[in-house]
Amino acid sequence: MYTHEKQVRTQGKSLSETGKALILIHGRGATAATILPLAQELGADDFTLFAPQATNNTWYPYSFMAPADQNQPALDSALELIDETVQSIKSQGIASEHIYLLGFSQGACLTAEYATRHAQRFGGLLIFTGGLIGQELNTRNYKGDFEGTPVFISTGDPDPHVSVSRVDETVKQMEGMGASVTRKVYPGRPHTILQEELELAKKILASKE
Repeated sequence: MYTHEKQVRTQGKSLSETGKALILIHGRGATAATILPLAQELGADDFTLFAPQATNNTWYPYSFMAPADQNQPALDSALELIDETVQSIKSQGIASEHIYLLGFSQGACLTAEYATRHAQRFGGLLIFTGGLIGQELNTRNYKGDFEGTPVFISTGDPDPHVSVSRVDETVKQMEGMGASVTRKVYPGRPHTILQEELELAKKILASKE
């Protein structure tokens, strides 16, 4: 059995003080420590931050568009760690609409996959260059209702890892489950996060229901 080490970095004030959580999911080859500073760029000072750490800095071994079984059992273990993080936050009295998930690249794919398998009213989903996982989408995995959850999703055109077609499939799936999606495709953009993407994400983090 493959399991990611149960390691989650936390930062900022306690949940009892902030009342809302931002979970940041790093990309392949990165770490929890390297994605946490992104919260500062997003002005997320009034959130309690959580950053799960992947074993050996990768959530699953192959491309997110490889046949799903090739990325097992690492993928299931990664999804389980995200769920444990969410459930831990909920157990401290924080409702799902005050939980926000953010990921970049491999972490963005994991964010999309986790949230769509557990669709509910999240505070917001920030999917910086990512999409749902699998050679083809297994829609049987996707359950629930996003109930208007605001979602930001992006990629470059072309991007070396995340195709526009997969982003579009992801948007269709999430919108069909009740998400309110903002999709951005940036011609010629390198595999990074642009300032415009940060500004759009800030709007979701700052929105008051």
